[in-house]
Amino acid sequence: MTSIPLVVLDACVLANFSLCDTLLRLAEPPRLYEPKWSEEIIRETTRTLELKLGWPSSLTPHLEAELRAHFSDAWISGYESLISRMTNDEKDRHVAAAAVQGQAEIIVTLKHIVT
Repeated sequence: MTSIPLVVLDACVLANFSLCDTLLRLAEPPRLYEPKWSEEIIRETTRTLELKLGWPSSLTPHLEAELRAHFSDAWISGYESLISRMTNDEKDRHVAAAAVQGQAEIIVTLKHIVT
């Protein structure tokens, strides 16, 4: 029996609403993968939605409530002690630490290249 992969969704993916919608639909039954994130990833998503994308602050609590209602198994905790052991970019170490703690095989993120 093959289990579905555990996948950490980074804030930049969750804040890109069309991509987020597509990825979350793929995580609904029958699941192609099991989504994972941390409180810190959700806080970063909220900041991005409100400060960079202009979402009203009244909408982001609704999004978080929906994520909790529909993906209650997605929340990773207890990763904080691993952050200092990560060797990737400092601002993304919490994502890698959450992936390790949550035993995720994959991290979905966006790489923006500025030339």
